[in-house]
Amino acid sequence: MKLTNLRGILQYVPRFREKTFVLSIDAAVVMDEIFASLLQDIAVLRSLNIRVVIVHGAAAQIQTLAAEQGVTASDLEGTGITDGTTLKLALTGANRLTHEILEGLSANDLRAVSTNAVIAHPLGILHGVDHLYTGKVERIDVEMLQGLLNQGILPILPPLGFDGEGRTYRVNSDHVAVAVADALKAIKLIFIGTLDGLFLQGQKISDMLASTLASQLNTRRGDFMPETLSKATHAAQACQLGIPRVHVINGLVNEALLAEVFSNDGIGTLIYANEYSQVRPALRKDIRSILLLIKNSVESDELVKRTRASIEKQLGDYYLYELDRNVVGCVALHIYPEEKMAELACLFVSRGHENQGIGRKLIQFIENKARETGIRELFALSTQAFMYFQSKGGFVEGTTDMLPQGRREKYEQSGRKSKVLFKRLTPQPNPLAPAALATPTP
Repeated sequence: MKLTNLRGILQYVPRFREKTFVLSIDAAVVMDEIFASLLQDIAVLRSLNIRVVIVHGAAAQIQTLAAEQGVTASDLEGTGITDGTTLKLALTGANRLTHEILEGLSANDLRAVSTNAVIAHPLGILHGVDHLYTGKVERIDVEMLQGLLNQGILPILPPLGFDGEGRTYRVNSDHVAVAVADALKAIKLIFIGTLDGLFLQGQKISDMLASTLASQLNTRRGDFMPETLSKATHAAQACQLGIPRVHVINGLVNEALLAEVFSNDGIGTLIYANEYSQVRPALRKDIRSILLLIKNSVESDELVKRTRASIEKQLGDYYLYELDRNVVGCVALHIYPEEKMAELACLFVSRGHENQGIGRKLIQFIENKARETGIRELFALSTQAFMYFQSKGGFVEGTTDMLPQGRREKYEQSGRKSKVLFKRLTPQPNPLAPAALATPTP
């Protein structure tokens, strides 16, 4: 994990302090030796006054117990038929895993308790098939969970539900996690499994709008990796219920939880409930973020070196692309008013957010800003990304003689021998003007 330092973590604290995170942890993660590291990550969350609720699965433990006892489990995920044998395996497996979690939390000086906060009823007969001891979440005992959280106690919820008659049902842990996050108005639901995120046609989804995910599940369900379908379905449902952010990460990766929560790029998949991106003017406090963002590209000579003083001097020219209030892209517009020309400069998108169209959005934003100020021609200088400007931005190669005088002198002094690229900006017609009176294209 490229977790920068304590300062990098602390910038998130005001947003997350006293907020609730629901962690849904697969049994396979709890059973792995790396689980001790995940518990330390949870301890970090608690040290920052983030309220944490743990929901855990039992599928891998049920499978192990079934093999040890030489029996067959009728269902592993809590969505199919749960017969008496499988219910016994689920009870034994869930209790073992809960105990494992309680031991680990105690080792990290965290108070925790296993709860019966999931009230369930039988799933019943579906399409003529009795699902026996498989249950469906009816409601969550919010008062109990809030009471525990208010006392600094971490609730643990196994994949079991209970009815008013004292009967126990096997329930799907992903479904429980969504119900708990909804009931507690959690700001994050984090699915911690054994895969790096959600996959569509073999490609990992870095981030996606929940409505887009729901649409993809309806039209392209077969293109999702089968092992991630449950997480994908429940992530979309969670956002539809009002949970702002749902993450899917690999719990077998060291410090995955902290890397996902406390970094701009994250390492898993983020599903979000609403558009969370924007382009905004850079502020003085953003200068450090800009320098860190472009650092590697400056070192590889892709971008020209910029100092804090030079950026501060032209701060009004810089714009940032934010995802969930994290800076993941930047661009600058340097205007030469006498020639009615402007330079598109310092275009950069973080490595973790490449190939998502952010660069094109920044180019389009700069084009529109340039038009607003009466600029007729945009130019860019590039040593390595010139093909991108031509294929994605519509720029064409030109010569240094076409540059404004002041910029041409700086170009020659730099010795970088960048390719010079130009784009003619056509004015956008006034949508309120009659078509016959629209300004003709020059």
